[in-house]
Amino acid sequence: MTPETPAGTGAVPAVRVGLVGAGGWAELFHAPLLALSAGTELAGVWARRPDEAERVAAPYGAQGFSRFEELVEQVDALAFAVPPDVQAELAIQGAEAGKALLLEKPIALDLGRARALADAVDGAGVPTQMVLTWRYADSVRRFVDACATAEPLGGRGHFLTAGLLGGMFTTPWRLERGPLYDLGPHVVDLLAAALGPVAEVAARGDLHRWVELQLVHETGVVSQASLTAYSQLDPGRSGVEVYTADGVIEVDTAEVGADAFTRIGVEFAETARGKPHPLDVHHGLVLQQVIADAGRQLGERG
Repeated sequence: MTPETPAGTGAVPAVRVGLVGAGGWAELFHAPLLALSAGTELAGVWARRPDEAERVAAPYGAQGFSRFEELVEQVDALAFAVPPDVQAELAIQGAEAGKALLLEKPIALDLGRARALADAVDGAGVPTQMVLTWRYADSVRRFVDACATAEPLGGRGHFLTAGLLGGMFTTPWRLERGPLYDLGPHVVDLLAAALGPVAEVAARGDLHRWVELQLVHETGVVSQASLTAYSQLDPGRSGVEVYTADGVIEVDTAEVGADAFTRIGVEFAETARGKPHPLDVHHGLVLQQVIADAGRQLGERG
């Protein structure tokens, strides 16, 4: 189902998006994002518990669905707010049905399923976009632009939170995998945007305490990333610094604001209409490879 412009009106209809998942981040972030962004309409919600789907959908005049297949039939695109293993399974079905996909990170819990999802997207030729929130913020885009004209010596990134000490982010997959799979994609992605694609990763630490990554970029520059979701820091801290002979280029991603959330929806409307997005499923697969390599190294020590 592709959004089409009504003949003779010149108007561009909203992309009808189905939300897969309810409660938690789906309710606080995805539902209002899709309902209130220019160019998208929250057309329906599916969750394993139909009552939860209806509850999340109701404030926006959307429909709650009891079957995933019924949601897919009624929308132009799908947005996912479910665990990565569930996302990979259902997103493959969505791709095969010809739907544009708004994906969370990581795109799967294992590299094999991530590759299967990317293959399904390629086979169906559907557009995709990832919710790497930092990358949509004005401050982050200015930072990346500044790094593009610099000659970096090296870089550092960090994402330090109390997320796994309690609250809505203490979900089973996050508790099992630790901050590497949840926070790691954000930091690795931004370091790669600033310093070039990652060629090698070396990982040290404890998956459930502190993870330290050393990244060697294709440019030859080396960077480090520090991750924890077990710190009592309040508020948490996150950001990236790139050092040059002249000084430092830095961004505090803890200050990412509403502009990032607004832009995700606006850009997804364009993506769903066929405009390629740089943060697509293949970008997610590249990040998955780095994270999987790091995870294997940490697993060998644990």
